[in-house]
Amino acid sequence: MWSLWRLVSLLALSQALPFEQRGFWDFTLDDGPFMMNDEEASGADTSGVLDPDSVTPTYSAMCPFGCHCHLRVVQCSDLGLKSVPKEISPDTTLLDLQNNDISELRKDDFKGLQHLYALVLVNNKISKIHEKAFSPLRKLQKLYISKNHLVEIPPNLPSSLVELRIHDNRIRKVPKGVFSGLRNMNCIEMGGNPLENSGFEPGAFDGLKLNYLRISEAKLTGIPKDLPETLNELHLGHNKIQAIELEDLLRYSKLYRLGLGHNQIRMIENGSLSFLPTLRELHLDNNKLAGVPSGLPDLKLLQVVYLHSNNITKVGVNDFCPVGFGVKRAYYNGISLFNNPVPYWEVQPATFRCVTDRLAIQFGNYKK
Repeated sequence: MWSLWRLVSLLALSQALPFEQRGFWDFTLDDGPFMMNDEEASGADTSGVLDPDSVTPTYSAMCPFGCHCHLRVVQCSDLGLKSVPKEISPDTTLLDLQNNDISELRKDDFKGLQHLYALVLVNNKISKIHEKAFSPLRKLQKLYISKNHLVEIPPNLPSSLVELRIHDNRIRKVPKGVFSGLRNMNCIEMGGNPLENSGFEPGAFDGLKLNYLRISEAKLTGIPKDLPETLNELHLGHNKIQAIELEDLLRYSKLYRLGLGHNQIRMIENGSLSFLPTLRELHLDNNKLAGVPSGLPDLKLLQVVYLHSNNITKVGVNDFCPVGFGVKRAYYNGISLFNNPVPYWEVQPATFRCVTDRLAIQFGNYKK
């Protein structure tokens, strides 16, 4: 059961995402439009008249060999499975198949699982998915299929899907229309794939209203074009991005967290950050910046800036804070500048006049 508890912990952490995330176990007792409530699950009829067509039978006695089944959760991880097991209860809401040796998802592997809410296939050997494999999963909201051998985004994903985690595969291309019809999608994690900027076809994200997107640990050399305008969080760390040009961030005015750490950024064109009026957190650590990016004082809601491990040699008195009082709506509660060749004794105290506390500033520890 240890793997399942790790999964539960992971999903609990995802509550920090910008979209609304319920407690992980809530779906087992969900009485909303997507899930059965307990009375429905037990076949009880509260009206006093039994309607045979409305009764949903329970299948508590059904559990694949070697798996653990409880509260509509079927946990079959770490069993060395070569394929999706049979005899899975039709009322299952979570199916955990991580850490197995499954290489293919066939047409009828999930037949009858119309109540499935979360499907976990992390760390298998999946390289082939039938185009109708997910067709029965009309209520699926979470699909975790990271750490497999996929070379493409699976076709015909359920329209009910809210969260897709497909990082650490072998995907090189995101074609136009692959996310068509996914109007409920909020979060996509697709880092750890060998994606280059040319791998995103124009219109690849058309129709999506994402809040969260991560394409870290890929092969990007610039900020991708035509990502969803609705994004609140964009994480592009651990790539090969060298510069941020003026119009790179033009369409992402709703961002409040931008992750660009661990790249090769040397230049941020003046005015680039002005398109991010709601930005609260900016990660530019572990790059090759020679100075503090211009435009930070104009970001009235910015509270956290990571600039450590760059080549910054000077910090000006107006690099972070606007001139005058009452201009900035939110004070900084974190500025990291350590591991930069800055002569810290030359930095004027007034530089950090809009910081909540001196402990929020991290200096020092520079090594050539």
